[in-house]
Amino acid sequence: MKQKPGWVLPDLKEAQKRTTNTIDRIDTFTIPEVARMMGRGKTYFISTYGCQANERDSETLAGILDELGFTPNETAEGSDVIIINTCAIRQNAEEKVLGEIGNFKRLYRENKDLIIGVCGCMAQEEGLVETLLTKYPQVRLLFGTHNIQELPSMLYSCMFEGKKVVKIYSKEGEVYENLPVHRFGTFKAWVNIMYGCDKFCTYCIVPYTRGKQRSRKMSEILKEVQELKDEGYKEITLLGQNVNAYGKDMDNEQDFATLLEEVAKIGIPRVRFTTSHPWDFSEQMIDVIAKYDNIMPFIHLPLQSGDDDVLKLMGRRYTKESYLALYDKIINTIPNVAVSTDIIVGFPNETDEQFEHTLDVVRYCKYDNAFTFIFSARPGTPASRMHDSIDMETKRKRLARLNKTWNDLALEKNKAYIGRTVTVLVDGPSKKDENVYSGYTDTQKLVNFKGENLQAGDFVEVKILDAKTFSLDGVAV
Repeated sequence: MKQKPGWVLPDLKEAQKRTTNTIDRIDTFTIPEVARMMGRGKTYFISTYGCQANERDSETLAGILDELGFTPNETAEGSDVIIINTCAIRQNAEEKVLGEIGNFKRLYRENKDLIIGVCGCMAQEEGLVETLLTKYPQVRLLFGTHNIQELPSMLYSCMFEGKKVVKIYSKEGEVYENLPVHRFGTFKAWVNIMYGCDKFCTYCIVPYTRGKQRSRKMSEILKEVQELKDEGYKEITLLGQNVNAYGKDMDNEQDFATLLEEVAKIGIPRVRFTTSHPWDFSEQMIDVIAKYDNIMPFIHLPLQSGDDDVLKLMGRRYTKESYLALYDKIINTIPNVAVSTDIIVGFPNETDEQFEHTLDVVRYCKYDNAFTFIFSARPGTPASRMHDSIDMETKRKRLARLNKTWNDLALEKNKAYIGRTVTVLVDGPSKKDENVYSGYTDTQKLVNFKGENLQAGDFVEVKILDAKTFSLDGVAV
């Protein structure tokens, strides 16, 4: 792939570098004079893939486009700007993104002024960028995870100078405050507390695509949470690739337990956080969660594997024994707590015995929910270079066994809710029946229930009448 003047292409070797350099913190956002209101009379559509961090990034993208005078469009059809915010964590996510970009080719043929942009984690991958530049000419804008704030100038170059813009930085990254935001929810909100990751699990591309671990100042986080409370938000989720490690990159000895407690004191009715890493999960965190009623008793605790040798190859930094000790501490300290997890099957050369060790942990923990995947090699990661002797059919059978095991246990746990009355935060009515609503309990259980004259954002007491593997059914009381 030929480098063109002005292009900045991703570099995996640069992306994995870590230094002790001080992180830059930029508190101002400015729009170039030439770009002001360039979106007047024009519309945009954002398609988002992946995790909550991507959802939050899309809110920033939308906020910037609003500032430029664009109006959001509910569909790609008829839009002047289409931005696909991508995820690189598994191969099937990339295939879906490429499929959608291919579908947009028709729109580009019909409107040569259409700007199709691709950003996010996929854009940080060398191979993917080469594919986009060689096979998808309809993509006129490519940028990564480190320069969302440059969207006004990049869009201007595409729209008014006719340039194809490719600007993807491979670096440790900065912390930007006070960027515009267009919240997609009216009563639930995401709050970034940190960016990047330094764990470098051998299968994971995130440290390369998101940069160095860098925490926001606690004062800025608390200010944002207070503003959300003042605006009437009922639930916030604190976001980070590993929230437990919050503050470890700062000199003032701040930590996540302290931040979590200060957030709880602000008084938003529901506080959640994601994602946790067992390595950094402190006893102080557990005590704070148990202490405050508005910190939800729901913990996402990724296991990945229940075998010590596989965990070591994954670079996870804990053992089966230490994981279960942490699990027991959580269960015995936090009343009514629910726990979910992530599990990878078919990591290179995983034996039948090693897989059985994972099932042993699942049977012990009886997770309320689990996100399970067959190992997907991410180009450039150490695990992608490991020889693998396990065939795909074996991996699929293991995944099926794993899902059957945890599904049965989750159903058993959900059945214990039958006859109980729980508090549900209403998401809204069913599209099929206006008298059937859905929402979540404090333990992140999805509840579908009958009720009347309810609004999204209401708290309602619901009696549980039936239980399924992934949801509960009830009636408002």
